[in-house]
Amino acid sequence: MAKHHHEGAGPSQRQLRVGELIRRTLSDVLMRGDIHDPDLNRMSITVGEVRTSSDLKVATAYILPLGGHGADDALAALRRNRGELRRAVTKDMTLKFAPELRFAIDDTFDRMDDTRRLFDRPDVKRDLDPAEDDED
Repeated sequence: MAKHHHEGAGPSQRQLRVGELIRRTLSDVLMRGDIHDPDLNRMSITVGEVRTSSDLKVATAYILPLGGHGADDALAALRRNRGELRRAVTKDMTLKFAPELRFAIDDTFDRMDDTRRLFDRPDVKRDLDPAEDDED
């Protein structure tokens, strides 16, 4: 079976499946406080998405601390516990190898807020209002 790699193509079904499995497992590990770090266990961290590299060797978890505050502390705590998190996440998974875990801040909520603010601008509302078109 030949594999076709298209530049700019989205992630494969396998990448999406593995990413979602890692996301759920990582969320559970963090929620249960399985990691032996009191700083990390005090934080409430949401794992919004996990993206894997095409070879599944690297998994980047996009995280957001509850309320969006203390993002740098959350990243530092996750990075400090990367090895233990990797073992905890992959021990229940049937992958050939445990992917390297990387962490980044999930900024999708910021982008949604920006979009909402954009749609609230009077000039944009005017351009989007269908009633305005019928006034000829």
